[in-house]
Amino acid sequence: MYKKYLKRSFDIICAFLGLLVLSPVFILITVALFISNNGKPFFYQKRPGKNDVIFEIIKFKTMNDRKDESGNYLPDELRLTAVGNIIRKTSLDEIPQLINVLKGDMSLIGPRPLLVKYLELYSDQERKRHLVRPGITGWAQVNGRNSISWSKKFALDIYYVENLSFKLDFKILLLTIKKVFTAKDININPVKTLLEEKLKK
Repeated sequence: MYKKYLKRSFDIICAFLGLLVLSPVFILITVALFISNNGKPFFYQKRPGKNDVIFEIIKFKTMNDRKDESGNYLPDELRLTAVGNIIRKTSLDEIPQLINVLKGDMSLIGPRPLLVKYLELYSDQERKRHLVRPGITGWAQVNGRNSISWSKKFALDIYYVENLSFKLDFKILLLTIKKVFTAKDININPVKTLLEEKLKK
């Protein structure tokens, strides 16, 4: 009952209320990033969702578009702006994803959506993480986030899919709030290491 019907209703209500309550913060950050990022406060990127359906994720843009002499983007740590650094450390860059939740692309809680190019690297077991909507936060995020290996992250994601319940979602929600206030396990660009780890196998 919860997985099929109540979870989606819970997502819609919480996302709507979240955007409403956080609207002053949303507007303030949008203006600050509009100024620091030359009129580009948002970051859009294609990600795989439920059943591998591709959607466009929305986040606050915490890095600028600086490039080297060859036209390639500079390393992420050099493009992370001062304002963006603060926003990322407090996880405020995730707020626009509430729009993705309202649209039905994402859930509040579920496996984090990774890059489209990694789809071909998944094993059949790992691909189970796409049997549910991806989330803003998830079981892997509250159990180490970027401080654990990708194999461990996938194992935690699959555990979540196979044990999805209101009790587990509520537990993840409480642990996420704790993580946000302690700013633990945050990395600038952890997703890059997935390809490296997979190629070593």
